[in-house]
Amino acid sequence: MHIAIAGGGIAGLSLTLNLHNLGISCTVYERTPKVKEIGVGITLLPHAMKEFAALGIDKELEAQGIENIDSCFFNRFGQLIYKEPRGRYAGYQVPEVGIHRGRLHLTLFKAARERLGADRVLTDHKCVGFEQDDQGVTVHFESASGQRLPPVKADALIACDGINSVVRKQLYPQDAIAFGGINTWRGVSRHKPILTGRSYMRVGSIRTGKLVIYPIINDVDGEGNQLINWMAEIEGSQFHKNDWNEAGKLDDFYHIYKDWTFDWLDVAALIRNSDMILEYPMVDKDPIDQWTFGRVTLAGDAAHPMYPRGSNGSAQSAIDARTLADCLAKDKDVIGALKAYDAARVGPANKVVLTNRSNPPDFINIKVEDLVGDRPFDDLDKYITQAELRELSDNYKKIAGFALPK
Repeated sequence: MHIAIAGGGIAGLSLTLNLHNLGISCTVYERTPKVKEIGVGITLLPHAMKEFAALGIDKELEAQGIENIDSCFFNRFGQLIYKEPRGRYAGYQVPEVGIHRGRLHLTLFKAARERLGADRVLTDHKCVGFEQDDQGVTVHFESASGQRLPPVKADALIACDGINSVVRKQLYPQDAIAFGGINTWRGVSRHKPILTGRSYMRVGSIRTGKLVIYPIINDVDGEGNQLINWMAEIEGSQFHKNDWNEAGKLDDFYHIYKDWTFDWLDVAALIRNSDMILEYPMVDKDPIDQWTFGRVTLAGDAAHPMYPRGSNGSAQSAIDARTLADCLAKDKDVIGALKAYDAARVGPANKVVLTNRSNPPDFINIKVEDLVGDRPFDDLDKYITQAELRELSDNYKKIAGFALPK
């Protein structure tokens, strides 16, 4: 058995490492000519870290990032709504880690090349289509310059080629991105540690302006400052298709946050002093009820692109990878194994996609804003208790697959 993997992102490289651990031959084909440390922050939740621990890279990831102690929810006036411990501090066996996305990607990429060899982890190979028959799959590639590359034959093709998946488009020609009516801007700023220096913060709501803030690198400048990842979100009708490589403009959203000056953080200054600003509309795709077609299946963002809320995309991709590798190890009939993977993962992943749309973790902020109104509160317990807020948080964890057993 030999498996072709289109896409060397989080899903594709996690699958590569899982297959290698189980003794299954594979080759991963990444479209980028050279893998670099690009992007902004990402949070690795306990169920993601559990998967990376099984791959033997958890300690390296933990050393490169920052372990979260707590998660804090504030209204747009800087008042604390709810706080809870996270990761090991909440009783999990593994940490919750904020890390630069490029560091995560490079760690996976280097591990794959070291274990499989450079000839099994290829760059500058963009998948442009496939054909399959009873004997196998033929996958077609081209380089970044547009040059056609020799076709590849394999027993199965796993599409890990992201939200704009060419393979998914071939399977679902009408496939389209769904815009959620929310625009987002992301950046990273050098700043002294905020709160504990290991806190994950959600401030405000998408209706009046929301920010997600968390540290991803300690002592980034040798002067004790951290690299702080932030993401601004606001409801709006403007939409143009782009990607995270497109620069954003401060003037497009700064007016929403210019007066956010709290006793624990000057939000406006944090945004103004960002090293870079990127713009991206909040998009996903409507769930599909079938990922597997014969010898071809989808994984990661190609299968279930979801809103970047709740830090769950990387975790679901890693779970896809492990589940699929296990299915291939148990069933030497490739088609049967891919069907078993489909049956195991489509339902749970699609539920997370829909939950991220309707009841994401920051639903707590929206709920409080509805109850209190868009104004400061004197006694939050008059409107909602901490136990009720905890239940909202726990419900998301159950759906996402990382609730602690009771």
